Amino acid sequence: MKNNVTSTLNNLPHRLADFKTLTEALDYAATGVTGCNFFDARGKLRDVITYRELRERARAYAQRLLKLGLNKGDRVALIADTEVDFIALFFACRYAGMLPYAMPVPVNLGSHNVYVQQLAGLLKGGRAAIAIAPDDFIGFLQEAAEELNDIKWVGTPQQLNELETANVEFVSNSTDEPAYLQFTSGSTRFPQGVVISERAIMSNLKGIVRNGLAVRNGDRCASWLPFYHDMGLVGFVLGPIVSQLSVDYIRTRDFAIRPLQWLRLISRNVCTIAFSPPFGFELCARRVREADFAELDLSRWRIAGVGAEMIRPGILENFAKALAPAGFDANAFLPCYGLAEASLAASFSSLGKGLDVMHIDALALAERGVAVRVRSDSRKVNAIVNCGQALPEHEIKIVDDEGKEQPDLRIGRVLVRGPSLMEGYINDLEATEAVLSDDGWLDTGDLGYVFENNLYLSGRRKDLIIVNGRNIRAQDLEELAEDQPEVRMGDASAFGIDDTEDQQTVVLVVECRVSGTSTRQALISRLQRLVYEGFGVHCVVELVKQHTLPRTSSGKLSRVAARKGFLERADWNQEAKPLRELG
Repeated sequence: MKNNVTSTLNNLPHRLADFKTLTEALDYAATGVTGCNFFDARGKLRDVITYRELRERARAYAQRLLKLGLNKGDRVALIADTEVDFIALFFACRYAGMLPYAMPVPVNLGSHNVYVQQLAGLLKGGRAAIAIAPDDFIGFLQEAAEELNDIKWVGTPQQLNELETANVEFVSNSTDEPAYLQFTSGSTRFPQGVVISERAIMSNLKGIVRNGLAVRNGDRCASWLPFYHDMGLVGFVLGPIVSQLSVDYIRTRDFAIRPLQWLRLISRNVCTIAFSPPFGFELCARRVREADFAELDLSRWRIAGVGAEMIRPGILENFAKALAPAGFDANAFLPCYGLAEASLAASFSSLGKGLDVMHIDALALAERGVAVRVRSDSRKVNAIVNCGQALPEHEIKIVDDEGKEQPDLRIGRVLVRGPSLMEGYINDLEATEAVLSDDGWLDTGDLGYVFENNLYLSGRRKDLIIVNGRNIRAQDLEELAEDQPEVRMGDASAFGIDDTEDQQTVVLVVECRVSGTSTRQALISRLQRLVYEGFGVHCVVELVKQHTLPRTSSGKLSRVAARKGFLERADWNQEAKPLRELG
């Protein structure tokens, strides 16, 4: 292994995603000196590969894939640990004309059976012809594939490397053919495979690196995002390649344990572009201490992208304040909006402007579906972040339940149209037709409004809790709980349970370390009172132990799974009312 990271400055004329296919982009990047660098949990360099070496390895793997007797368009499942071999195998599939798709590494190694079942579902759902995993995870993969007769071969990169080569000429990919499958995170349903064409991904990447990020010479990326998530794969595997940027990686699980290593990496290697969901910034702000500032210089971090979940401005404001002594500039924040069905990005806010927050009246939002601007110190407000304008050649509009386009500041369903959209969900025409209209509009499942051509997201449609005709946002209830000193961010889940009168019972499940019957009951009573005062509804509150609330492979809270777990614990009986209070 080399001792030095790949260069930030390149010896190539800079090209920003003006390629027809992914392999064409790697072919060009391979003529320069930039590449990928992998660091361990202590910040030590553990692997380096230039794009030239990556291309050589990918093409060698491709010859071995072809020797396995695979056909053009066959699907290859890859467990996506943060390793060189995942990227090489992903591009090997494209050189060989096959469709790769990424599968997650386990969130919790103690959940053996759950992880094996997850892999089995993804192997079956993606109709994988072969499946490959690193040494650490091959046992899980073999177990998941045991009863799937359609899989021709299961192995590790090393075992693949030991096979003979086919020694055939590669055929250039067509812009119209599928490039890969991206499975959704599964926060509101079981993950579905999204089919992304070469044309769609190159369109999205062009919009990202040219318009969203305005990539320039001297930029360098840093990422802890998982390769199996669209932001990690498209944003920080494919994005650097199509713009010939060097990129520095740490594993997601290493970031979770030592989040400041991400900041140290940005500081030490003078990285200028790094993204995170809000919880990543919150983790860093919580861990940083005054002594850390001696080794942190974040003054060159020009784009601190934020997305992948609802953006709470307070989290980012706390991060900016905590890291200001390290030179972090709050204007570096770049809120954006995206989803797997649109390849990745749908909109970006303005570069160099930081957060643009609109404070709106929560009651008007819940009762009338209108964003009424109020002062930030009003008694009950929603702080909604501006996620910017649609990428070039793309459109965003807001419609009501009948499909009628809504005026500015009127809440409705968020629809997106443009060349980056998916071809559809794999093996699921009904689901595809449910979200993708004949005239090309994708129903994102999100709610929001526009103001002066900018998108403001208010939440997921499936996360609305409807009580007495009022639309209550689940995240508002969760934020109320997280504002309590006993509750940490991300440790609350709110949802509705249908009762027998076409209404919903509001449920709030809270992870809490508080012990003692009287102390716990006091917290329950306080939360119930605050919910009633703020939203005018009664609420069932359940306190659970830490790590009870389920999350998706990308780290998002899964309200669907949380609801399922609550029902199992509560032995809910829809004929019995009212629901017993839990403590």
